Amino acid sequence: MELGFTHKAWEKWASHNIGSSSEPLKVAMLLNYDPTGPSRLLSIIAEQRGIIGKPVELVSFLDYVKRNNLPGECFVIGSNQYMVTSIHESFFVLGVCKSKSKSGVKVLLLCIPLFLLVALYEGSIGFDDPCNGGHLISLCGS
Repeated sequence: MELGFTHKAWEKWASHNIGSSSEPLKVAMLLNYDPTGPSRLLSIIAEQRGIIGKPVELVSFLDYVKRNNLPGECFVIGSNQYMVTSIHESFFVLGVCKSKSKSGVKVLLLCIPLFLLVALYEGSIGFDDPCNGGHLISLCGS
C-alpha cells in the first residue's frame, strides 16, 4: 500500500474520530504489520493520534499478536494489562484485567492488510458492524 495514501486516509479518519469529547475513541495507533515480511524494513508505528508511542514498547505487543493466542494471554499497554473480552469477524475487543485505576478503557484491535489498528476507547462504539456506518468505515473499506 502506498504510504501517501495511507497517511491521507489516516488523517481524514483520525481527525474526525479520535480525541474529541464527543467521540469514544481517545487514542489510536496504526502499526505496520506484515507477518510474512521482514519487520526490520519498516518502522513499527505508521501513524498515531492522542498518544506518543515508542516502538520499543510495542515489540512485546506485536509478539503477542504473532503468537496468535489472543484469548489465552494478556499484554500490557502503558500501566494496564489487557485480555481479549470478545472476538468478532475482523476485530477483537480487549478489556483491562489489571490496572492501577478503575477506568473503563478498552482496546479495539482491528487487523487490516499490512496494518494493525489499535484504539483505546471508553464507553461503547457499537459493534453490530464496524464497517457499515461505524467509526471504522474509512479504514475497513466499503
